[in-house]
Amino acid sequence: MLTSRFALAAALGTTAATAQAETSGTTTDAWTLLEQIKVTEIITETSYEVKKSYPGDLQELGRDIEISGYAVPMYPGSEITELLLVSDMGLCPLCGNSEHGANLQIVLAEPITQLDETKRIVLRGDLAPVLDPETWQAAIMRNAKIILQ
Repeated sequence: MLTSRFALAAALGTTAATAQAETSGTTTDAWTLLEQIKVTEIITETSYEVKKSYPGDLQELGRDIEISGYAVPMYPGSEITELLLVSDMGLCPLCGNSEHGANLQIVLAEPITQLDETKRIVLRGDLAPVLDPETWQAAIMRNAKIILQ
């Protein structure tokens, strides 16, 4: 059995921007919330399973939360509906860094036609757990809107 922090929730360097939401008078940092997700991979001769442990109520804490980072479209096309967001370009898993850091799938509330992949963006949306027992992906942001580009 292998126990590991989820790659999505790797510790961030000091260059990562703060992404926060107000929850019951307290501030929740989105990347820190994602960092708290624990993943356990269970491999046997006949089965494979990924168990995920979430901090508190992820859906409640992650509702209407802001997060910032660098984004690339998940799929080619003239309309962009899904993004892959990383906290810091130096931690990008798409850049060949084997020790990649946090990344998050983003589903936009409305398609966009342009995205500058070299600039940090800020999004607001709802974090939700990914409960599929065959993937290490542990969270997704849905209904996201770009609020600063």
